[in-house]
Amino acid sequence: MSQLPKKSIPFNPKFCHNEREVESKLIVSYLLPALGYSINAWQQEVKFNRFRLDFLADASQNSDSTTSIVFEAKHPDRNLNDHLEQLSNYMVDLHISYGMLTNGKEIRIYQRTENTITLIFNCFGRGVENKIDEIRALIGKQVLFANQPERLTNNTKDVNMKVIAVYHNKGGVGKTTTVVNLAATFSKAGKKVLVIDLDSQANTTFATGLLNFGDEEKDDLKDNYVYHVLCDEVSISEVLKPSRFSSHEIDVVPSHINLMTKETDLNQLDFTKRILLEKLEEVEDKYDIVLIDTPPSLNLYARIGLITADYLIIPSDLKAFANEGLTNVKDFIRQINRFRKQDNRKPIMVLGVLPTKISTNARFIQGTLQKRLALIQERYQLKVMDSIIFEREDLAKCTEQTLQVGDTEEAAPRSIFDFNSNSKSADEFQQLAKEVWRKMGIAQ
Repeated sequence: MSQLPKKSIPFNPKFCHNEREVESKLIVSYLLPALGYSINAWQQEVKFNRFRLDFLADASQNSDSTTSIVFEAKHPDRNLNDHLEQLSNYMVDLHISYGMLTNGKEIRIYQRTENTITLIFNCFGRGVENKIDEIRALIGKQVLFANQPERLTNNTKDVNMKVIAVYHNKGGVGKTTTVVNLAATFSKAGKKVLVIDLDSQANTTFATGLLNFGDEEKDDLKDNYVYHVLCDEVSISEVLKPSRFSSHEIDVVPSHINLMTKETDLNQLDFTKRILLEKLEEVEDKYDIVLIDTPPSLNLYARIGLITADYLIIPSDLKAFANEGLTNVKDFIRQINRFRKQDNRKPIMVLGVLPTKISTNARFIQGTLQKRLALIQERYQLKVMDSIIFEREDLAKCTEQTLQVGDTEEAAPRSIFDFNSNSKSADEFQQLAKEVWRKMGIAQ
């Protein structure tokens, strides 16, 4: 059992006059050593995408959120209730199990259960040395480390990597919106997610925060994007980039506008249609879900996406042109399945047509929408998914977010959960993720 630092004196909150002194005198000099966290077991000013944490301690020293604690220090004059939402966002979005919030005068410890945090301990800063055994029993390094095997067993990946293509040969039906927000939903649920952009328009690359269409000088993708994977120059691990649109960890294999000029060259390579499948085998232990965004066409890149995927989602706004395009989609799937049969692979499993960009008008939903849903199954013999993604302002604004950097304004797209986690759109994507998981036959 860890002991209090030698020659320690009782902590006195009167000696803390600002936030920095709460950090140095209470957290660094007193609590972390008393709880058994040596200097190499915690980090200060830790950045996780859009979040910057004051302190993050890890009992396992293996970046496992189930044994991690975030410590947040506030000015002695600040009311801790004013910072509870911030701590909750940190813990829920980053899947951190425990959090401590303190202004020196008061110390609170919270525990996360799924998407809520609960106060499990609080005491005054003065006299904390009399409470240290209670605190240690909750978040001491040895206590959390001892519980690590059980926690990791519950968190162990128990399914094979699932590859989902999102495809329609009609553009403007919400394909990119579906990919990026479904990816964020899966990641928020604790899944390890990879997004692959096979569309030369690079909309998914932009929507995940990796491309600034307004500044060619900042183009750092043209020499290392999905093309270089397809021509077998690099591995997926060498080209992927961490996303910037989500507080939940998501890796992205970006695309680039130059991809449209490479199709003829790639068509000359015999291995091209199968290469992405082979490349994914190299990282199958790293991801639970791979989402492939495909171009709205019948070209090579769309073929590669459907040849590679295990499952297919067909987003559609259910309007006339999109519906008529479903005939081409069905023919395309048949061609792909013939190719897959030659490789002794099962036909791609169509999860269904996903209604997207649907009007929220009540009369439309009760009348026209029901007729359009029935038409898909009657005329095209395609199943329609239970989930519906409606056209909402919050969802549209996600990709319109900007960030002021000096004198310039840069694009800073966000997932729906980072923009408004309490929105109806966020709920719709959560329902979609559950439906996808269920149809893939996997227990959640």
